[in-house]
Amino acid sequence: MLAATRLFPLLLMLALAALTFWLELLLRDGEEPQQAPRRHDPDYIVERLLYTRFDARGATESTLAAERMQHYPDDDSTELLAPRLVQTRAHQPRVTVTAERAALSRDGEELFLYDNVLVVREAGAGRPETRMRTSFLQMARAQSVLRTDADIVITEGERVLSGRGMEYHNDSSRFSLRERVRGRYPPAKPNG
Repeated sequence: MLAATRLFPLLLMLALAALTFWLELLLRDGEEPQQAPRRHDPDYIVERLLYTRFDARGATESTLAAERMQHYPDDDSTELLAPRLVQTRAHQPRVTVTAERAALSRDGEELFLYDNVLVVREAGAGRPETRMRTSFLQMARAQSVLRTDADIVITEGERVLSGRGMEYHNDSSRFSLRERVRGRYPPAKPNG
């Protein structure tokens, strides 16, 4: 009888554990097993990035600098903090693009710039410096095209042109504004 008295609490705990396990199985019946959410953590971080691209002759074609670059493996995305892109092509004015942040496409061919985006084309070939300001800009390197669907202000010397939505072809210096286009062109000064 003494052995049964000592085993009773152990048997009671085993019975309660079995009952708890059985109740949990009943409650989970019909539920889909939940997977842990994928985390958006960087797999590598580069501080003070400097990437230089060369042309076929070995001359610098462009440089991309950023305070910080982070790559995320869950969606294969790359983010840049304070990017600065400088294009230096032979016989063309230097073009500098800055923003607060940017994202790079998976193949590295497109750059998406956000917040306080500024494009500056230096003066050259009888043309004054050109500045473009917007909140978003997409750069497609292969086509040498800049696009935005946001408001943009373009200043060239004393001339100012603004609108919403733009496409600019760097190779031909041709651009188009889609809507709400406004411009201010001062009269030409007489030669004298």
